[in-house]
Amino acid sequence: MEYRQLGGSGLRVPVLSFGTGTFGGGIRAWGASGVAEATRIVDICLEAGLTMFDSADGYSHGMAEEILGKALDGRRQQALISTKATFRFSPEPNDVGSSRFHLIRSVEGSLRRLGTDYIDLYQLHAFDALTPVEETLSTLNDLVRAGKIRYIGVSNFSGWHLMKSLAVSDRYGWARYVAHQAYYSLVGREYEWELMPLALDQKVGTVVWSPLGWGRLTGKIRRGQPLPPVSRLHDKGNTAAGPYVPEDYLYTVVEALEALAAETGKNVPQIAINWLLQRPTVATVIIGARDEEQLRQNLGAVGWNLTAEQVARLDAASAARPIYPYWHQRGFECNPFPTDIADPRPS
Repeated sequence: MEYRQLGGSGLRVPVLSFGTGTFGGGIRAWGASGVAEATRIVDICLEAGLTMFDSADGYSHGMAEEILGKALDGRRQQALISTKATFRFSPEPNDVGSSRFHLIRSVEGSLRRLGTDYIDLYQLHAFDALTPVEETLSTLNDLVRAGKIRYIGVSNFSGWHLMKSLAVSDRYGWARYVAHQAYYSLVGREYEWELMPLALDQKVGTVVWSPLGWGRLTGKIRRGQPLPPVSRLHDKGNTAAGPYVPEDYLYTVVEALEALAAETGKNVPQIAINWLLQRPTVATVIIGARDEEQLRQNLGAVGWNLTAEQVARLDAASAARPIYPYWHQRGFECNPFPTDIADPRPS
């Protein structure tokens, strides 16, 4: 398993991480692994060199963290644990957001459920516009100094959210965000418009979630055919909560993936993930799995690389005209696209 630096930090992470949203069954569309199955999944991950496990207090209302803690019992030192908070955890008025009150409570709760005394990477699940950025960052800095968390990151931030936060950290000498857990896929390339250039400039590593486009790039969805029996896309509520992808655009991308699958002997998900691993700023891609077979297939996304020509074909198939001001900026020679100025395979 290849390891990469996480942004501008000294922490090295595996290029694949495992997402524990399937632990506990709180999100049925994703899966429902109990302790025994989760332990087997962790076994396979560790054997393959996948040592980073991502969770959140909002996954199955803390049960995913609890199951992960039990699955790692006796081998905590072999793993990197990342988890998240910010979403509402209870009906109490202050049990939501990124206030000092809520973050301290959330960290203590996650430590207890995970059965550990430190968290390797702690991320804000969303931006809290009601809490001063200074309050949030001073709290996270205190938690880092106390040894309860090692590194901090964010998830689903806008460019100005992240840049303002980094500026505040720099102003006061506080711990800095080194990771941005963001949605990015071959059918969701908006991350490239502003967040990727920001990440390059500020040395923030990308932790990719939903690399298969909210279940669309599984290799089972094809033009003119019904959805497979097992797919999160059957759940209309789940679909409405995710990214919109025009059907014709999706099928164009899928057909390009299928052509490369025939050429390489790899499957569609493996190719989609491998493409992501060749993009600037990407430090690790979070994979999930309903079962052992799916996990082993996803692990097959590493240990090889698409050629530059194959990457270019996927780039072309998935290209979409960006919104303003990004389409205007693309026309200026002094504002090159990130892949034109960065090594697509960061070490």
